[in-house]
Amino acid sequence: MNPSVVHAELIATFKRAEADAAHKFGLIKAAAQKGPKAVQAAFEAAAKATKRRDSYAKKLDTLGVSLKD
Repeated sequence: MNPSVVHAELIATFKRAEADAAHKFGLIKAAAQKGPKAVQAAFEAAAKATKRRDSYAKKLDTLGVSLKD
């Protein structure tokens, strides 16, 4: 594969992971009304999504691609 195609695919994957992490953190607020177990489950899901997002960001950084806003 062409390196620019690999970068584009990785950037797209990172953007999806970033959106997923933001969505999961939004679910924590909604879960607050449902009780502590729902909050804990939402928090764990958000933590996993954040870890996934950070992993993709690290891969992009290794390739020298910066996505600073």
